[in-house]
Amino acid sequence: MGKRICVLEDNEDIRDIIGFILEEEDYEVKYFSNIADFKNGANDFHANLFLLDVMLPDGNGLDLCCELKSDKRTQNMPIVMMSANFSSAEMKNKCSAEDFINKPFDINDFVSRLDAQIH
Repeated sequence: MGKRICVLEDNEDIRDIIGFILEEEDYEVKYFSNIADFKNGANDFHANLFLLDVMLPDGNGLDLCCELKSDKRTQNMPIVMMSANFSSAEMKNKCSAEDFINKPFDINDFVSRLDAQIH
């Protein structure tokens, strides 16, 4: 199995950019624009990593991160949070994601940080 990632991002333009970058790096990507769709489809994809936005139309990515980390099926899954409105320090206090990426992001840094989480 190759590198598989679930991307939860409500902004279509950002989702398209992330998708382009990840597909160029040979990731297989499943996209979600809201938490409800993510919960309905992410487990069937068998991803190696979850990339979650914080501010979403139907909830908060931080809460979803906590939920995923408390679920036996996904507790060991690497999670990387993204936000333009929160800092890394705020993330660490609210959820136990493996990494945090500020938006806007540097493409090379973005890819290397995701790659580092997939062993």
